[in-house]
Formats: sequence, structure tokens, C-alpha cells
Amino acid sequence: MAKRAKKHKKEHEEIPEAWLLPYSDLLTLLLALFIVLFASSTVDNQKLHELSSVFNAVFDGGKGVMDYPSDTMPNDPKSDETSKNSAYLEDQKSLSKIKGNVDDFIAVNELEKQFETKLTDEGLLVTIRDSVLFDPGKAVVKSEYEKTARELSKLLVFDPKRSVVITGYTDNVPMHTAEFSSNWELSVMRAVNFLKLIVDQNPKLDSSFFSAKGYGENNPIASNNSDEGRSKNRRVEVLIQPLVKKDGSSTNPTINKDASVNESKTGE
Repeated sequence: MAKRAKKHKKEHEEIPEAWLLPYSDLLTLLLALFIVLFASSTVDNQKLHELSSVFNAVFDGGKGVMDYPSDTMPNDPKSDETSKNSAYLEDQKSLSKIKGNVDDFIAVNELEKQFETKLTDEGLLVTIRDSVLFDPGKAVVKSEYEKTARELSKLLVFDPKRSVVITGYTDNVPMHTAEFSSNWELSVMRAVNFLKLIVDQNPKLDSSFFSAKGYGENNPIASNNSDEGRSKNRRVEVLIQPLVKKDGSSTNPTINKDASVNESKTGE
């Protein structure tokens, strides 16, 4: 009997204590779980920092993932707005320089009475009296002013390229001829013929940046109740558009096209 008790005592003493290690690991993991559950209820920077510190202490590790600052910097709205404004103002300076070149051209050729330049929200507007370019009721540019149009075309070469819109206008006197049945048709053809003359005589110009339209007697700039007013309304306008709008967006069709291509490639 004593021998059996002695043997039982010996077996009891030899029971391994390895179970203590996984038990302590389990307690550690449970502690970490409770910490995460507590912190996830209201996450803020302070709790994330505390959570990181606790994990580092529990696992006796080095710096955690949350200890390292992110390489991705958040966008600064003020910085973006400043950049857009800067681009817009820089483009306005370029338009002012172009205006100076056109004004010099007008002065050298003594065209002050027929030409006028003005900076607007839509761009640089060059207004030409129709009497300079066309005979009454006609849409073909006078041969003696083809040289003037050719010289003007040299001032429309830009780098980067800019969109140029040529628009024709008339007075309110009805137009009924074999060639044109309305002022609208006359204004459109004057704009188109002037555009063709400018683009065809200068191979440096990209025709894809030029467009023409006509408004007839609409949008008058003076009263049609006098000869002088009607004379002002009969005009051709050359609008040199800006590259950057006030909101910072680009008006350059080439830039917009490239951006669309890049976006489609990114989407793929």
C-alpha cells in the first residue's frame, strides 16, 4: 500500500507545467482584444496613439505601423486655390502682352478708327469695322485688305496654342439679295471667309483651334437708330480665348484631350 502511494506521489510530481505558456498567451490576446474593442468605440488620434503604445508594451516590440507618419500628404485646399489663381493671373499677363502686340500693329498701320482691342472675361477681343474688310452686302474680303489680314494672322500664332473664335455681325437693315436671304447668312459667311483668309495664308496656324459663327443683327453694341450706330454694329470680332479660366480649369482643347486619354488609360 505504501509502495502504491509512493508511486502515485511520484507521478503527481512529474506533471509538466507547459500549459502555463499558452494560457498566458491567451490572456494577453484577450487583453489586446478588449483594448481594440474599447478604442474602436470612439476612434481619434489620441486613442490611436494610446493603442499603439499599449500594443508595443504588451508585445515588447519596436515601433508599430501607427507610429510611422504617412508619406501621403493631405491636399491643402488653400494651396490648390492659390495655385489656380496664380495660373489664371499668369495667363492674363500673357493676354495683356498679346493685346500690346495687336495695339502696336494697329498703330503702325494707322487702323485706330477701324480696329479696337479689349480684354474681357472671355479673352482678348479684337473688333474690326466691316467697312475695312467688306463692301456693303458682300462677304468677300476686299483685295486691298488681304495684306492686313495676312499681317494680323502672324499675331495669332501662340505657344501654347489658343482657341480663336471669329464672329460676324450686321445692323438691323433687312438683307434680301440673290446671294443672301438674311443678315444671319451674311454675318456667318463674312466670319467664315475672314477665317479662311487668315488660316490659309499662314501655315503656322492650326485650323483646329479656329472657329467661325454669325449672329446677324443680334447683340448690337450701339443703337441702330443712326448711321453711326449701324456702322458700329456691322463688325467682325476676333476673340482670343484664355488658356486658364478664373476657376483654374484649362480651356486648351489639346490639354483637355490629353487629360481624357490619360484618364481612360488609368481606368483600364
